[in-house]
Amino acid sequence: MGYIMSPEHLHKQMEKEDIVIIDVRSNLQRPDEGFEAYKESHIPGAYYLHLEDDLSGEVQEHGGNHPLPNMERFAKKLSEFGIDEHSQVVIYDEANEMFAARAWWLLQYVGVDQTFVLNGGYTAWVQDGYEVTDEVPMKKSKVFQPKVASDTTVTMEEVRNRDKQETILIDSRAFDRYLGKTEPLYQKAGHIPGAKNYFWQDVLDEKGNWKSVAELQEHFKDLKQADEIIVSCGSGISACPNILALQMAGFNHVKLYPGSFSDWISYEENKVETKVE
Repeated sequence: MGYIMSPEHLHKQMEKEDIVIIDVRSNLQRPDEGFEAYKESHIPGAYYLHLEDDLSGEVQEHGGNHPLPNMERFAKKLSEFGIDEHSQVVIYDEANEMFAARAWWLLQYVGVDQTFVLNGGYTAWVQDGYEVTDEVPMKKSKVFQPKVASDTTVTMEEVRNRDKQETILIDSRAFDRYLGKTEPLYQKAGHIPGAKNYFWQDVLDEKGNWKSVAELQEHFKDLKQADEIIVSCGSGISACPNILALQMAGFNHVKLYPGSFSDWISYEENKVETKVE
């Protein structure tokens, strides 16, 4: 199913030399929690990428709470895991959370096209009865030159100056945060003017698994495939499941606003909206 791999399929593929497994379990409030869980147990052969240290850059005045990492440094980290542009990479978090999709997007961004998210994450792997380990795999170095798809991101200025007739802006956060009724993280509440709300968890079914292509096409039926779609959230993390889902549904003109709402409100002159659009 596109970019999604089942635990059963991964288990059958694990002996292949070109497959690399990455654990990205995390917690936005306690970012080291995922690495502690990894050290306790993980899928055999899995390496670990840390949300703050590896999947994000240094926070500055602008750029949001999880800016993109330095791409040369990120590519060097991938090469230490034996990853290059020909690798098949399977990424998992705890249970179809937003972190695996963030890592999936970043690998796609630097040119690792055969990247997949494990459906159900670590929880599904364990529930299906497959083996886990606390053994950390040896690093295998490869030369990897990233081919950054810079045309798949937008800046704050591009969001501000977008053509509102031909460009759709999506806010991936929960509806109450979109409306500004609650805001646990930032000093301003609401959303970027003109944004439509598509909560990222709605791309999952009632069991927490990824919806089918047909279900995702139904979910996004009000969007036109010819439109340019900019996907945002709070800081560029939960936007990524929506990007993955949109691409599975056949939308090809999809871009990430990496800084998202946390970058937008770092500019005092930018307004926020609190009504449904």
